[in-house]
Amino acid sequence: MAKIRLTKQFDFEAAHALEGYEGKCRDLHGHSYHLDVTVLGEVDYDSGELAGSMVMDFADLKKIVKDNIIDKFDHQLILHKDSRFVSIKDKNPRMMIVNYVPTCENMLIDIVHRLKDNMPKNIELVTVFLRETPRSYAEWHKDDNK
Repeated sequence: MAKIRLTKQFDFEAAHALEGYEGKCRDLHGHSYHLDVTVLGEVDYDSGELAGSMVMDFADLKKIVKDNIIDKFDHQLILHKDSRFVSIKDKNPRMMIVNYVPTCENMLIDIVHRLKDNMPKNIELVTVFLRETPRSYAEWHKDDNK
């Protein structure tokens, strides 16, 4: 048996506003987000059986991320529940109202929780990487959060 990490990459578009921030990001603005999801599982190198030769099917990982993250976050305006912009919800149905300030870091924590709750029992979520701009990103590592 060998432990192997699999990573699948995703992209989505979203907008947010950072209430209380003194810079440009306090107002509505958007990003092209890039998400990497890495899982850990075991592979039985000598089994000769397909079932033991994959950590998980990449298509299964894609479905978990698509159903729980991409379909929820893509093309959404993500706002804290107390945002001054919440009043436009009636005119903009693609809004996600959250209990946290939608920074890259907090969005990443939300994404991790959603993924952990939907992973197969034999698969460990080990790293999640969320890129907000070409040179700015946040990372979550299981080992840092024990």
